[in-house]
Amino acid sequence: MEKLWSPWRSQYIESFKEKKSPSGCIFCSSALEEIDSDDSLVVRKNKLTMTVLNLYPYNNGHLMVVPYRHLSSFSDLTVEERNEMMAEVDISIKALTEISHPEGFNIGANLGKVSGAGIADHLHFHIVPRWNGDTNFMPVIGEVKVLSQDLAATKKALLGAYPKL
Repeated sequence: MEKLWSPWRSQYIESFKEKKSPSGCIFCSSALEEIDSDDSLVVRKNKLTMTVLNLYPYNNGHLMVVPYRHLSSFSDLTVEERNEMMAEVDISIKALTEISHPEGFNIGANLGKVSGAGIADHLHFHIVPRWNGDTNFMPVIGEVKVLSQDLAATKKALLGAYPKL
């Protein structure tokens, strides 16, 4: 089996040691942030969930839908939290389609460290826009991922798209 290395993941995982809330969770800390703050990656807040940009995205527009409650098990979600999370995944797909016209999406959750979760103790769903040809030799040979849009520009575009949906 061939292996593809993603060395930028270690930088991503290490970053959570630097910015932690009193509870030690980056998502719990993000829940306290205002959407209009220049430093905030939060793009939407709902009754039970929030949607945030991934600081170390796999692709432009990589979003995460996160319940406010700090939990790691999918089965611990209430019916209302699950429904709101899935509704938010749906509207986020529509917003990302509006602003960047991806050809597909990867959607999922990494449950537990062994599955690749960088933040295993707070459940979250990833929404990753995909385009034909969006992977190339750069991450493998150059140990770098090329992202063509700044997070602030992505956030601004999403904030304009969500109200239309």
